[in-house]
Amino acid sequence: MTRELWKGNEAIAEAAVRAGLQAYFGYPITPQTEALEYLSWRMPELGRAFLQAESELGAINMVYGAACAGARTMTSTSSPGTSLMMEGLSYIAGTEIPMVLVDVVRGGPGLGNIAPAQGDYNQIVHGGGHGDYHPIVFAPSGIQETVDTVYEMFDIADKYRTIGIVMVDGSIGQMMEPAEMPPMKEVRKEWPAWSTSGMEGKRDRNVLTSIYLDPKAQEITNLRMMKNWQVIEKNEIRYKEYFMEDAKFAVVGFGSAGRVALSAVRAARAEGIPVGLFRPISLSPFPKKQIFELSQKLQGLFVVEMNSGMMLDDVLLASQGRVPVEFYGRMGGIMPFPDEILREIKRLHAEGWQTEGHPRDRWLAKLDRIIAEE
Repeated sequence: MTRELWKGNEAIAEAAVRAGLQAYFGYPITPQTEALEYLSWRMPELGRAFLQAESELGAINMVYGAACAGARTMTSTSSPGTSLMMEGLSYIAGTEIPMVLVDVVRGGPGLGNIAPAQGDYNQIVHGGGHGDYHPIVFAPSGIQETVDTVYEMFDIADKYRTIGIVMVDGSIGQMMEPAEMPPMKEVRKEWPAWSTSGMEGKRDRNVLTSIYLDPKAQEITNLRMMKNWQVIEKNEIRYKEYFMEDAKFAVVGFGSAGRVALSAVRAARAEGIPVGLFRPISLSPFPKKQIFELSQKLQGLFVVEMNSGMMLDDVLLASQGRVPVEFYGRMGGIMPFPDEILREIKRLHAEGWQTEGHPRDRWLAKLDRIIAEE
């Protein structure tokens, strides 16, 4: 295999094809439209199903139908489109069937803009649609990692009969990097035993539903889903560590924010500052145990995000107040530069850690000054 130059959205699409994607339904929305455009010719070329729906609402419900029939299916969208899909995602979760969603996050709230952001964290990671359920959410930080994540996510979703979400931001969707594509998997030739397909009369058709009018039946279903989630939490935690062997404190960042932070950490290391980086890849399930263990041996945790501190809340919960936590974020589609993160790392190293008040309050006051200076 050789590495080729790929644009993020097109790499996502090809990785899904090679994972055995059988049916794609989507609607164009920047900055993920190239994924849909790529699949509009790639899927028919292979004799597979592609349909541009009339809206994101239509797309997610088409995914729902194809998933019930047992097809390996997917949609992709960006932040406002993800919001529109939330009801359908809840129905899919309640029916306990697998599907894959790729969310290429942009600035918001509202219509916002088409710049990269991480403001979808709460609606994606903490369940989104109504009801008691958890999707699996992975957040890669580069094109190769995104390709590998999309490719693997189909198997993971099938394994647990659940929703698998790959959350990236607009910069990953739009940038170009060398990547090696995985091998082409064969499209499944037999429908899963749980699907609505009758296997050409070889067995009775299943009935799949998310409607449980009896509250007791609904509770039993929810309990079954929660037990499944416990297995997922045990098996599917993903993260990467950098320079943590002798680190006195650590930056915590995911996706592109984690990638920017890594540049800052390398620069700080070159100046003799003992800082490391912990980059969560699985945002749901979240690496709570690993964060707690870090909080017992480090002097502080410094959370960096491209939002108002949504993962920050999860880090605070996981660390259980055992270590000071600071935060730095940019919002609305503005990516932090490595120099910004490096400046904060130097400050923490020189001045120490504050414990009074909430880290978000300190960050807001700081951001006011930064915006005024810019």
